[in-house]
Amino acid sequence: MTENKPTHSAIPAYPTPFYYYDTKLLQATLHTISTEAVKHKGFHVHYAVKANANPTLLRMIQEAGLGADCVSGGEIKASIAAGFKPSQIVYAGVGKNDWEINLGLDQDIFCFNVESLPELEVINQLAACKSKIAHIALRINPNIGAHTHSNIVTGLAENKFGIAMHDMHDLIERATKMKNVKLIGLHFHIGSQILDMTDFIKLCKRINELQDQLAEHGITLEHINVGGGLGIDYEHPQAHSIPDFKTYFDTFDTHLKHYPQQQIHFELGRSVVGQCGSLITRVLYVKKGTNKQFVIVDAGMTELIRPALYHATHHIENLNSTMEEETYDVVGPICESSDVFAKDIQLNKTQRGDLLAIRSAGAYGEIMASGYNCRELPKSYFTND
Repeated sequence: MTENKPTHSAIPAYPTPFYYYDTKLLQATLHTISTEAVKHKGFHVHYAVKANANPTLLRMIQEAGLGADCVSGGEIKASIAAGFKPSQIVYAGVGKNDWEINLGLDQDIFCFNVESLPELEVINQLAACKSKIAHIALRINPNIGAHTHSNIVTGLAENKFGIAMHDMHDLIERATKMKNVKLIGLHFHIGSQILDMTDFIKLCKRINELQDQLAEHGITLEHINVGGGLGIDYEHPQAHSIPDFKTYFDTFDTHLKHYPQQQIHFELGRSVVGQCGSLITRVLYVKKGTNKQFVIVDAGMTELIRPALYHATHHIENLNSTMEEETYDVVGPICESSDVFAKDIQLNKTQRGDLLAIRSAGAYGEIMASGYNCRELPKSYFTND
């Protein structure tokens, strides 16, 4: 177990709110990923840049040998700036702009994960203009629900992502007839913050069914991309600071039909960086209501939108107080009723000026920050600062 609890003495004396990253924990997490993935022949891990594109973290992830999973041209640029080789970059996204596709073509990225027939046609046209061959994988929507929040389920039939299974054969036939694309694989992703391995077992079985159908037509693809989705423990970040990557990779090794020479790709994001980051915020006021006590802090939904957007739970700690616990609602300063981090939680007795750490904020925290209310974006600091 890696000890990653921020302490008051370890937190730099910088103006709040800010993000504080435990780089030692990130290194330990990356080591675990590499150790567990390499046990399985043909497994490749791409980091989902959308989780956190902080340049310092990106460089560490690149140096650990992971590839990059991008969903925008900006993420492709950020990945290349951090040292990722274009041959390690996969590019997904339901709405790729022409300039983004051209960027991927110019950089000779490893693969475009294609999500519709119109996109396939545009990639082929743009590649023809450059006299290039674009490597593509078809993102197939497996119509599998996941045990997670409805806003982050991506594999159901009614979701905007991917190609319907009944259209797969038609698109494969169309792709093989195009002169400027080369079909190299299939891509899947059913959602994120998944902790129930049965969801991934269902995905494996569905992929096996689709591969069997293709085999009947004499088609075996070189690459299968199963997406990401592995979750983290938001309630007990101290006890489970590194996710169970062993069980995750073993699940796919056991249940996914692995053809000879076939390469299996993963797109992990939250599980890589989620636990290494904390949002540090200072208490402005403790306000006593009729039936509640409100801890009003200087961070808000502009710095960490997950609680407002997903009703997400983050463990919160008072870094200053060791007094007896009391019950509080922790709220921010933004002029929105949804600007609430937690309701009816236990904190050591809190007073103005105390520092609070909002844990497990390394993924979808800093990267989703906004300037609403004309607020400045939060800065970031690291354990080696």
